[in-house]
Amino acid sequence: MTTTHRRRCRLLIFLLPLLSVFASFSCLAAVAAADEFPRDGTVIELDDKNFDRAISAFDHVLVDFYAPWCGHCKRLAPELDAAAPVLAQLNEPIVIAKINADKYTKLASRYEIDGYPTLMLFMHGVPVDYTGPRKAELLVRFLKKFVAPDVSLLESDSGIHNFVETAGTNFPMFIGFGLNESVILELARKYKKKAWFSIAKDFSEEMMVTYDFDKVPALVSLHPKYSEQSVFYGPFEGEFLEDFIRQNQLPLTVPVNSETLKLMNDDKRKIVLAIVEDELDENSVKLVRILRSAANANRDLIFGYVGLKQWGEFVDAFDINKSSKLPKLLVWDGNEEYYIVVGSEVLDDNDQGSQISHFLEGYREGRTITKQLGGPSLIGFINSLISIKTVYLIVFIVAVLMVIQHFSQSADSPQNRRNQYGHEGSEASTSQTESPINYQPGDKLD
Repeated sequence: MTTTHRRRCRLLIFLLPLLSVFASFSCLAAVAAADEFPRDGTVIELDDKNFDRAISAFDHVLVDFYAPWCGHCKRLAPELDAAAPVLAQLNEPIVIAKINADKYTKLASRYEIDGYPTLMLFMHGVPVDYTGPRKAELLVRFLKKFVAPDVSLLESDSGIHNFVETAGTNFPMFIGFGLNESVILELARKYKKKAWFSIAKDFSEEMMVTYDFDKVPALVSLHPKYSEQSVFYGPFEGEFLEDFIRQNQLPLTVPVNSETLKLMNDDKRKIVLAIVEDELDENSVKLVRILRSAANANRDLIFGYVGLKQWGEFVDAFDINKSSKLPKLLVWDGNEEYYIVVGSEVLDDNDQGSQISHFLEGYREGRTITKQLGGPSLIGFINSLISIKTVYLIVFIVAVLMVIQHFSQSADSPQNRRNQYGHEGSEASTSQTESPINYQPGDKLD
């Protein structure tokens, strides 16, 4: 053994006890941090001093950033109280905590909280925006997904039924029949926040009929909320498999609303948008069924629909009003531009399938007119460009300017100038005393 090796060995022997002590202190610190907070299913009240310790003490923490004066926060509180003990009993518990973001503004700024209440799920210290339901029972179902296995292994028909029932309707789900777990494991981890994944290792022919596939291996995509499903037979590799999973995060035809807008924006595909008078009308329902067939054959596009009656504010941005002829088709880039296909934008009642095909053909051949979305307030809503804090700031500045203008006008009025220089002061004062105060429409009272 050389001199250098002997020195290294002596140094290692010297450092081992120190490393052991350091590890012991680290373990004790972690235990102390965990013991600091209750684990009985109560909602934990946090502050700026113990917030970081709480996030590090638990693998999964749902944090409610609230304000005491917020009415929505007050209505959410009992739902969180009801959900907390159920989530605490999971095999991988989820703790619910809350913090007064109106008081601890630095913490709120750190996580870009600009509205109340804001729910954020911390998974091993990493924050994820919670956008799911807020009723206790549905909230529990939604959150169970985040502590479920990356890929669930289903051993029987009953296991498949239980998986689908437990998953609920808030996320799409993928069931691999006759697939090896390793085939989808990497993608399951990548898309875990957006979908459920499972492998059925043993199943009957009844399951093949139920999920409409006739050979294996097959990957079935389910959208229980929209009663949709599709089947992928491969190839189970590279971009082919990922494209199927990515494109099936959304149903074939998507009802446009505040929940689905963000999903469509994340998708990055352009959106074929059908604008109808009323989504629930019989003719609109028929049109959506026809759109579904077109969507199945054009997976590089998203197909959405929206009713003027259901969301007039959104539809107005596309220059649609009550006098417009509907239904109408256009292609939207998900941001500020949309495209009209010349001669094909309006649908009549005759053979709408052919009209939609002609519309898509015109779009792909470039027979389009590019337009800009109208209504800056809507654009701001869609892209979340203006935060609530920014709005408050604008309102405050406008109010200050109005007050300054009011006092400036008062100071510069002829009456004040006369009083200031002493001209006609007594007569003006007498006249004001004797004259009745007549308020006209539009006058303001301070």
